[in-house]
Amino acid sequence: MTDLHARSDGAATGTGDRSRPRAALPALCATQITSWGIVYYAFPVLNPEITSRTGWSAGATTAAFSLALVVSALAGIRVGRILDQRGPRLVMTAGSVLGALALVIVAAAPNLAVFFAGWALAGLAMASTFYQPAFAALTRWWAPDHVRALTIVTLAGGLASTVFAPLTALLADHFTWRTTYLLLAAVSAAVTIPAHALALRGPWPKAPCASTRMAGGTTTVARSRTFWLLAAAFTLSAFAMHAVVVALVPLLLERGCTTAEAAWALGLGGAGQTLGRTLYATLARRTGPTARTVILLALGGVTTAAFSVVPGPYALLAALSITAGMVRGNLTLLQATAVTDRWGTSHYGRLSAILTAPATTAAALAPSAGAVLAAPFGGYPHLFASLALVSGFAALIATATTPPRR
Repeated sequence: MTDLHARSDGAATGTGDRSRPRAALPALCATQITSWGIVYYAFPVLNPEITSRTGWSAGATTAAFSLALVVSALAGIRVGRILDQRGPRLVMTAGSVLGALALVIVAAAPNLAVFFAGWALAGLAMASTFYQPAFAALTRWWAPDHVRALTIVTLAGGLASTVFAPLTALLADHFTWRTTYLLLAAVSAAVTIPAHALALRGPWPKAPCASTRMAGGTTTVARSRTFWLLAAAFTLSAFAMHAVVVALVPLLLERGCTTAEAAWALGLGGAGQTLGRTLYATLARRTGPTARTVILLALGGVTTAAFSVVPGPYALLAALSITAGMVRGNLTLLQATAVTDRWGTSHYGRLSAILTAPATTAAALAPSAGAVLAAPFGGYPHLFASLALVSGFAALIATATTPPRR
């Protein structure tokens, strides 16, 4: 069993404490809230006005947003390699510039082609500024206490929708969607560019010597059966979890809830994510990597199945949403620590990007896929039952994700 607070394969270098920039952790908390809140969470708030003002279909605008997520997944592999070699400052500062520029292009888009181009550029910004580069920075700088640092940043990131969804709605009440995006681009640039450029200036510690679990190098690990089984488990789980989040409101409407009640239940799920992340360190101390993965993926399936069979009352559905959110919050940290748990901190950026790329792509496709499948499956309760089976299969695959000892 691996105690994440007491041990890390990179800890022996002793570089973390000496080279760790003190301002990095609060800066990354601020930039994760801002980047996620503006580049990601503003879109669902503004999309109804975008479609009504432009005449573009909701399917087309959502596809542009999904393109950004796919680009992020693919670009993340190259970004991860650069992070391993050069550190986060250049990558995340450049990503902040790209993010602001992308939103300006989106705001000014005269047609769908330019709108898609803006979101493709936003995908590059996501790969360079969202959780993965932040996780790579914290894992190298904070090892062996990286779980604590990762938890703090994800707790802050969980506030992104809480802060920026209402702010975006407030701006949209007074300005057009184009002006709103321009204002948000200005806020993003003002917060994230100087924060990344100034707070991430600490020396980048040398990569720790690869452990015996990394025998053969990153290519061997990335091609191993264990690695791809883990990637498959995360991909199936990501598809199920993201489809559940988007489909929760229509499911609750079918259950007889009002739109306001359904929206509150969805919001409570976000609060559950924050609560769940505070419990991850305790779970990490008491379970091994494989057991922890199986438990959390299985719990995701259980909560999804519960939604499919529980008709009410509303208080029970709201409590279930909080519980499901707690599981999702833990899954974020599970992915963040999956590589270090099994193969150490050496080459974390590249391996983590390869591991999560299929899951990010699945998450991008899940919302539209869930909407398409709901009708042939006979409604949202049956869709949730099917998604529960997907999570269960992911948990089954995860039982085989312990690397062989050398």
